Amino acid sequence: MADTSNFRTGYTIRHKGQLWSITEFQHVKPGKGGAFVRTKLKNILSGKVVEETFRAGEKVEEVRLERRSYQYLYPEGDDFVFMNTETYEQINLPQDTLGDVPLYIKASDICTLLLHEGKPLSVEAPLTVELEVAKADPGVRGDTAQGGSKPATMETGLVVQVPLFIEEGEVLKIDTRTGKYLGRV
Repeated sequence: MADTSNFRTGYTIRHKGQLWSITEFQHVKPGKGGAFVRTKLKNILSGKVVEETFRAGEKVEEVRLERRSYQYLYPEGDDFVFMNTETYEQINLPQDTLGDVPLYIKASDICTLLLHEGKPLSVEAPLTVELEVAKADPGVRGDTAQGGSKPATMETGLVVQVPLFIEEGEVLKIDTRTGKYLGRV
């Protein structure tokens, strides 16, 4: 057990029967009444963000999560197969638990799995990935006053807005947090 003085960004607690990560917190000492802590909590499984208020010194259950490197191997039906890079143990994860991660990863990419008591909770793609452009319409010069953009479909099926000069077959660097084009490789 821990109390509100242990709160920090990224701290994980069990609250109302679910696992939550603290994204923001603020200790408040009003002139009248007791001190409290105002927090923003993100549900680890669903990604839902809520605001909660705790009394100063209130006890909460601390949860230890483990981050491990896993290599994405291949899709198998509706599952995706990942391999622990240390023990070579393979694990199948259903597609619905991965969110949009499959759009950013390809075979042999290293991902981070978030584990609680050995059970996988979520998968995090690398911050940036390099993907090849599978389909891009030709850009027509003179259509825009400023630098224009066009949609391009990457090898994983991800659609990204790219500058007009990008062509099929080029390898691009993509930010997995925003899904935006960063540059050519």
